[in-house]
Amino acid sequence: RAGEKTVLTKSDDSHEMADHVNTPETARAKPPVLNWEDPFMLEDQLTEDERLIRDSARAYADESLAPRILEANRHEIFDRDILSEMGALGLLGATIPEEYGGSGMGYHEYVTLIETISTVDPSIGLSIAAHNSLCTNHIYAFGNESQRSKWLPGLCSGKFVGAWGLTEHNTGSDAKGMTTTARKEGDQWVLNGTKNFITHGISGDIAVVIARNGEKGDNRGMTAFVVERGTAGFTAGKKENKLGMRASETAEMVFDNCVIPDENRLGPVGDGFIQSMKILDGGRISIAALSLGVAKGAYNASLAYSKERKQFGKSISSFQGISFKLADMATQIEAASLLTQKASEMKNNNLNVTKQGAMAKLYASEVCVNVANEAVQIHGGYGFTKDFPVEKFFRDSKLCTIGEGTSEIQRLVIARKILE
Repeated sequence: RAGEKTVLTKSDDSHEMADHVNTPETARAKPPVLNWEDPFMLEDQLTEDERLIRDSARAYADESLAPRILEANRHEIFDRDILSEMGALGLLGATIPEEYGGSGMGYHEYVTLIETISTVDPSIGLSIAAHNSLCTNHIYAFGNESQRSKWLPGLCSGKFVGAWGLTEHNTGSDAKGMTTTARKEGDQWVLNGTKNFITHGISGDIAVVIARNGEKGDNRGMTAFVVERGTAGFTAGKKENKLGMRASETAEMVFDNCVIPDENRLGPVGDGFIQSMKILDGGRISIAALSLGVAKGAYNASLAYSKERKQFGKSISSFQGISFKLADMATQIEAASLLTQKASEMKNNNLNVTKQGAMAKLYASEVCVNVANEAVQIHGGYGFTKDFPVEKFFRDSKLCTIGEGTSEIQRLVIARKILE
């Protein structure tokens, strides 16, 4: 499908996403199309597995994601069937070994998957990243054999939707100050508290939850648990009404005297915060990939538009003011891609990726916001309407500098590593 143009969705009178290469005069008259040409992805540099993942993700995006994008984002609909469908295609449990129902991919293939999906709808790219990198990977990395066998096959197949609970209302970056508690009673634990800004906080079937069993501020005073949906005392709270990423569900998870068996504990008592920091190291690579997908989508739309849009008798791409914007956008995306590839290679080789993952996430997410901003500028007034895709990319982009650690936290992590 490389190089083909695929219908994204049918337009309506007020909320259609316009053809990426339509001129403003004809945008409302044609259904939108998606240009799959990717100048940043060289065919001869892709492995067979990367090409297979990319092509499978493109095909799924064309056939299944595209028709749902506008309605889902307009009304904040998270369609859990999407994860089931992707699980059936082997696109979930991306980095989990086949013995647990996963695809056994490396991080290069995983990054390719998230990038490709996010070029169409970043909301779904975000859901894939949270499901895979956080919930599923936490169970694989720190669960025992019994726990892996119990929960991973369902997460990899898409039968279960995964959630991961670290953040709270008053403890975003300051995770060690969490107030959700875990109290040991015999061979059970009683959880109380509320987690906030949780991807799949309502729909998640399996949640990895970090709760405090010691003193506030003690990085050895928190423990990780798996909590299944339907457990007494575990309910969903407020669903957030968000600026962007609207088709990826974000909500509270509430624990009110929620009793779980000790067999649901992941790793040693007091190891939860340490585990979480290790999980976030890899998770930040997936957010870098998400950022790249958003940036590439916005860039490709702008490049095509600039060639078609004519002012003063010529395409606006011929004006230095526009062509220099495109040059900067392309250069920034290329640099972000290389940082992400390096972090992925280090992850594949089981090297410490704390610094490199933070660098990739920091730079790619800020490039994402900048590229989306310039994409709207290139489109002019039309970029400020819902008739063109860059409006949505612009709204979606900002989350990338916040989720899984703000840009400020990434700079803190990097600074600490280089000053060691």
